[in-house]
This record gives sequence, C-alpha cells and structure tokens, in this order.
Amino acid sequence: MTAKLRDRPNRPVRGSSLAWHMVLSNYHESLWESLPEGGDPSDLKLRLAFLLEHARSVRGSGGAPGRVLDVGCGEGRFAAELARAGLRVVGIDVAHEPLRRARVKHPDLDLRLVPVAGPWPLADSSFDIVWAGETIEHVTDTAAWLSEVRRVLRSGGMLLLSTPAHGRLAMFALASSHRRFDAHFDPRGDHLRFYSGRTLTRLLEDFGFADIDVRKAGGLPGARRLLLASARRSRF
Repeated sequence: MTAKLRDRPNRPVRGSSLAWHMVLSNYHESLWESLPEGGDPSDLKLRLAFLLEHARSVRGSGGAPGRVLDVGCGEGRFAAELARAGLRVVGIDVAHEPLRRARVKHPDLDLRLVPVAGPWPLADSSFDIVWAGETIEHVTDTAAWLSEVRRVLRSGGMLLLSTPAHGRLAMFALASSHRRFDAHFDPRGDHLRFYSGRTLTRLLEDFGFADIDVRKAGGLPGARRLLLASARRSRF
C-alpha cells in the first residue's frame, strides 16, 4: 500500500462511473439471490465470540452502550446478536436481497442500503465500533472502503473484522493440488482480495489505525483458516 492510497475520498458516482456502479449493484444482487436463505454464517461461533468480547468493552459518549456499524450485515445475524447484547446497531449492505431477508427475521434492526461506490450516507465520527465480518475480501476499492470506515469511526473508535487467512502453510496446501488451487482462485469467484496476517496488518497501519492485533483462528495450528483483527482509529 503506497501513501497515495491513504484516506482517499470516496466521491459521489457520476457519468460513466454510474454505469459501472449499476453493474456492481446487479452483481451483488445476483450473488445474494443465488444463496439459500437462512444459512448460518461461516465460523459463526468463533467470530461472534471475538466480536462480543471486544464490543462489550466499548462505551459510547456519557457511558452509554457503544454504537456499532455492521458493514456487510447480510441477513443480520451478527447485528441481531449485538443488539441482544445491549449495543446500538446499524447494519448496512450494498444489496437489497440480504436486507429484505434481515428485515423479515429482525424487524427491529436499523438496516440501510448503501451504494457500492461513493460515500456512505452516514455522519462523520458517528460510531464507536465498525464490524466487518467476511467483507473486506469482497471489496473492489479497498482504499475508498477503508477511508469510509475511518470517516464514520470516532477518534479512538475500534475496527473489528474477520477475513479468510492466507498464510504460507495454507498457500502451500493449495499449491500442492491443482484442483484446489484453481477452485480457490477461480476468477469467477466473489473473493477479490487475499490476506495474510502481515499484509492485513500493514494495510491497517497505512490507513492510520493503531493498536492493531491480528490473530489466527479455526483449523489446525500453523494452517489457520481465519484472521480476526482489531484496531483503533488513530486520534488525528
């Protein structure tokens, strides 16, 4: 990540970019429409334990429960658990279909559609926590996305995220099988980015996050399948 990618403004979509925005929106709608309704998110117990462990320790202004933004909330499973734990939650997604499903299951949640590209319709410094579970690997413009995360987080606010792990042993296991390698990196797949603990840490450092902790979870020691990251928005 170069200095040019730090805090790049997420500008409104105009002109020819609007056509690309529509293509991306239709793509995400099609992905969700192809998925069966009601399935549990992957590694639900691991990720939920990590999320609640951190989220419960954060307080908002005046000691109120923390305000959490669930980015890529999907069918609302994590947002609902956060609300059940007493936190104030807003869930956002770029597709109508997951939000439709979430509203059926969790009608009391505050769920909002946001554009695939361009700024999110959310106020600056309005959240104590941003949670992005299995989301960052799907993002086309990582620089603009992380700039939006920083913008909506208050100074000192916490970013929590999970993403598939791509450490050396995991990559070696993939490379030992042509079939597994080709399936994992299928260019038609919906995963666009692939992170190791080191590359994720460097990315968050480049975007002004501090107190970064990236832990590996799930699977066998030395070949974990999941990265769980926490970081704080620097106070500047």
